Order: sequence, then C-alpha cells, then structure tokens
Amino acid sequence: MSLPHDCLVDIFQKLHNNSDRNAFGLTCRHWLHIQNISRRSLSLHFSYNTNVYQSYITYVSVLLNCFPQLSSVSIAGCPELPDPTLARLCNLRSTLYSLSLDCCLSITDIGLTQVVMQCTQLVSLTLYRCNITDMGLKVVAAFCKSLEKLNLSYCLNITDDGITAISNGCCLPQVLVVSYCRGIIGTGFRGCSPTLGYIEAECCMFTNEGLSELVTGGGLKYLNLSSPRCSSNFDGIALGLASRLRFLNLRLCRFISDDAVVAIANGCLLLEEWNLAVCHEVGVTGWAAIGSKCTNLKVLHVNRCRNLCDTSLLFLRDGCDQLQVLHIHGCHRVSQMGLEFFKLRRQDVDIRVDECISIGQKITDLFA
Repeated sequence: MSLPHDCLVDIFQKLHNNSDRNAFGLTCRHWLHIQNISRRSLSLHFSYNTNVYQSYITYVSVLLNCFPQLSSVSIAGCPELPDPTLARLCNLRSTLYSLSLDCCLSITDIGLTQVVMQCTQLVSLTLYRCNITDMGLKVVAAFCKSLEKLNLSYCLNITDDGITAISNGCCLPQVLVVSYCRGIIGTGFRGCSPTLGYIEAECCMFTNEGLSELVTGGGLKYLNLSSPRCSSNFDGIALGLASRLRFLNLRLCRFISDDAVVAIANGCLLLEEWNLAVCHEVGVTGWAAIGSKCTNLKVLHVNRCRNLCDTSLLFLRDGCDQLQVLHIHGCHRVSQMGLEFFKLRRQDVDIRVDECISIGQKITDLFA
C-alpha cells in the first residue's frame, strides 16, 4: 500500500539531514518528485573556474524547472548568464521572496524587468556588480512593493533617480546597500520611508544636501559612509539630525570636522558604536563632545587619528560611561603614559589595536 502524497511530504519535512533527504529522493520517481517540490532554496556559488559558471548557464534552467516551489534563488559569479535564462524565474511568481544575482554582468534591465513584473512578492534582491540602470530600478519599484532589502553595490550605472524610485515606490524598505555607486550623491533619499534603518554607502560621493536628505526619513539606525574620497565640502553636520542612529561608520572621512562631531554627539544620543578611524580633523573639541554626550557609546574606533592626543583621551576616559571597547593604534600624539593612565582609570574598557573596516551587523547576515 502506497502512502498518501501529503503524508510523504510531512515525512520529508521531518528529515533535517541532507544525506537522509537525498536517500529519500533516490527511493523512486514519486519520492524524488516529493523531494523536488519540497525544496525551498537554490544556491549556485561563485567560482573562478570558467567551466563551473558555464555549467550554470547550461543547467540553471533545468534546475529551476525541477524545483517549482523555490522561495530563495542565488546565482553568483556567472558573468555570461543571459537575460532569457531569467525568464524561468517567472514560474516562481507566487513563491519567490529572495533573489541574488551577484556578478551576473550580462543581466540587463530587460532581463530584470521580465522577472520583477512576475515575481512581485520579492522581499530581498541582490544585484551586486550588475549592469542595471535607473530604468531597471524604476520597474523594481513599480512592481515589488513589498521589497525590504536591496543590494546595489558596485552598480556603477545607478544614480539618485533610481534611488528616488525605490524610496517612493517600495512601501517598507529596511536595508539599502549602495556602496561604490559613485553616481549617487544622496539627493535621491528625499522623503525616504521611516522604515529605512540600514544604509551602506561606502565610497559614495555624498554632498551636504544629499546627507540632509538621507536623514529625513527619521528611522536610520545604521549608516556607513566610510570613504577615502570624502569631499572637503562634506561636513557631516546634518548627521546630528539622525536621532535614532546606533551605528555610524565614518572611517577614512578625513574632512569630518569638530563641528560635525559635536553635532552628531549632541543629536545622536543612542549611538552604540562609532568608527572615526583616520578622521584627522577631529580635535580636542570633538573628542570632548564625545566624552560628555555619548553616554550610550559602547565601542569607539580612533585608529590613526592624527589629532587625538593625551588631553583628548582624558575626555574619553572621564566620559563615555558605557564604553566597553576602544580601538586605538597609530595615534602618534597619544603618549604611552597617556594610554596607561586611561587603562588605569578605565579597567572596564578593552583596549584593542586592530582596525575594523566594518561595524555592526554584517551585510551577509542581513541578506542570508
């Protein structure tokens, strides 16, 4: 007597070991079908081997047909993947919630449009190093109203027009990654949703006007603006309006001034981690403001800050009551005696010499 279909599905769902699931599918064709329709994710990992990503092009359509209930698809490192292959994703229109197309350089706005017009339930979309334009983003915004997470890192053809479309079109955006999109200056964030809490904008050429628009949503909790190309016209004072900010990465922003640091310290009272490594223009006034105002600060990065001195360290020692970790190294105006006095008074603070590039929650975890 054969077991009912629903019963077999329930049995398969209780198998958590991959080898057990594979053995289940090898039993017979019917059980293989159960295995296929129960599969929820497909991930083709990045490879430098040309034979590997050539095989992706050959078999991805077959795999998408075999697994009709996929909710998550990741195709990484396939630079020759053509638009027509993406058409197979349209069969997943009712189930697909997460799509990643990292380094699929041949995907155009046309291919992306084919997918998003059908797969309107997308919540997470990664287009890292794809050659899409603002036109593609406008289609995404028009059809994927539930989109929460969008990664556009190294999409060099994107400008603020595309960001405006996403800001206005998607109802509940939460995470937006635009690192190395050098056509973005920040004005596209005008009127952004208060749900937008996580923004990665490393090496973007933000202006003061763009920065002001960035904080208008009022929901920003994490912001990364680290950039060695930070303009001398970028003062950062507007960041003081981001009252809910908890993680701020300004590493390598060499033109951030005392005025900006004072404004941020006064306005962002919830800050828990602040990276100011290689911010050479921050002087005693800025460090004093951090010491007196940043009462929730737990982690502070001051590596290679030229103007951090013993007096500045004194303000940090006597303030920042919640400080747990201080990353400090290469600050030549801080004497060994000054550092020892800090350690003696603040034995509760862990002194570390490593310089961190990123802070807070990892992008990979957000798009997992």
